Amino acid sequence: MHIGELSVVQTVSCTRDDTVQAAAMLMRRHHVGDLVVVDADGGASVPVGILTDRDIVLAVVAPGLDPASLLAGDVMSDDLLTANESDDVYATIERMRLRGIRRVPVLDANGNLSGIVSADDLLAFLVDEMGELARIGSWQQAHERRARQ
Repeated sequence: MHIGELSVVQTVSCTRDDTVQAAAMLMRRHHVGDLVVVDADGGASVPVGILTDRDIVLAVVAPGLDPASLLAGDVMSDDLLTANESDDVYATIERMRLRGIRRVPVLDANGNLSGIVSADDLLAFLVDEMGELARIGSWQQAHERRARQ
């Protein structure tokens, strides 16, 4: 399965020039804990970082800084892991595990933001997969009972 099939396409984003306060308001308005920071150029949105609610708390709120005077680009995590829509789900999970990253922007064939996938999204997918695997045993037993009658 491709990661693009699991990604959330209603991704909320901001630019690195938005204030941290404006970014926090976007998070609040859309009920999300992260924003993909993009460079927007003529309709294209190229991910350059991620800004999380935790980033804001640790880098702005805890030290008592003014969120209206700081930019998202000043606070965002810019060591960005991305995935292409056609990347394998399990390969993406492995890359996330190796880097300790919970959220991965997903890119289209042109390198533009097309969605985001989180560890929670992948966990839900794996739970469904394990459920399907667990049903094999009961299906096999029922099949044997019918075949032996």
